[in-house]
Amino acid sequence: MTADTIQWGILAPGVIARKFARDLQVAKGGKLHAVAGRDPGRVKAFADEFGAEKATDDLMELANDDSVDIVYIASPHNFHFAGAKALLQAGKPVLCEKPLTVNAAQARELIEISRANNVFLMEAMWTRCLPIYDRVREWLDDGRIGEPRFVTSNFCTQPAFDPLNRRFNPDLAGGGLLDLGIYNLAVSQLVMGRKPDKIAAVARFSPSGVDDLLSASPHYENGRLAQFTCGMISYCENSLMIGGEKGFIRVPTYFVDAAEALLTVGGHTETAREPLRGEGFEFEIEEAMRCLRAGEIESPKMPLDDTLATMEVMDEIRAQIGLRYPGE
Repeated sequence: MTADTIQWGILAPGVIARKFARDLQVAKGGKLHAVAGRDPGRVKAFADEFGAEKATDDLMELANDDSVDIVYIASPHNFHFAGAKALLQAGKPVLCEKPLTVNAAQARELIEISRANNVFLMEAMWTRCLPIYDRVREWLDDGRIGEPRFVTSNFCTQPAFDPLNRRFNPDLAGGGLLDLGIYNLAVSQLVMGRKPDKIAAVARFSPSGVDDLLSASPHYENGRLAQFTCGMISYCENSLMIGGEKGFIRVPTYFVDAAEALLTVGGHTETAREPLRGEGFEFEIEEAMRCLRAGEIESPKMPLDDTLATMEVMDEIRAQIGLRYPGE
């Protein structure tokens, strides 16, 4: 790793990888060096578009390239585990798109490899790296709303149904929970500071057999509650509300890529604005690079214990609604 510029690799060039590559050009201190994927033509085109020096269809070539300081994994969920494991075992730092894996057992194994080999690993939960959530953390830590008593949020979209699309395809670990609900859980975890003691969930299923509408209620110590709905068959405000004993915090549409939050205490509302410089990925990129330069193997903004806790909760939700993926 050079002192000035961190060289990135991208595994699996696609829609999300393209957003990431655009924001890598916005972020400070990083450059795309290599791209890897299964389709050589697609990989080459992506590398040419974003100025990468290397294009390969061999994951291990990426893993063993000393010029690559860190790899961003942008493949569908079900490919995360194998790709991240190979990279970590080769000593290559990894920023992996959310969810880190399909289930908690896989996540636990990756975390063990990361810690045993002293290699950086981070789930790319970009929402928790946004500057507006630094302000939300400050309000919570300073006790502006007192003890948080509940968190409620929604994240719903309405893509066209396509059983082959990763969102609806069980072979690709599709469904609203892993694609959307993970954001609700990650932010609830940020607010409550711990895994829920219990959770109750209900869901409806698409014709392809994955959850397309889900509602869940996590219960925390001291009677604190959360509630969220996620799905792929309706529109909604997609906002976040944190209620406390003294006031409340509201992050309006869309809370996942928000640039504004409102604090209301005693009838007075204070507004914080933290604009994005790109599409929002630039902050997780800069956080990963900060960790690398500091010699940290995980990010305090998205700790591995939080990633594992969220995976365990999603395992429990899937058990309650009866959703298992092929190969599990």
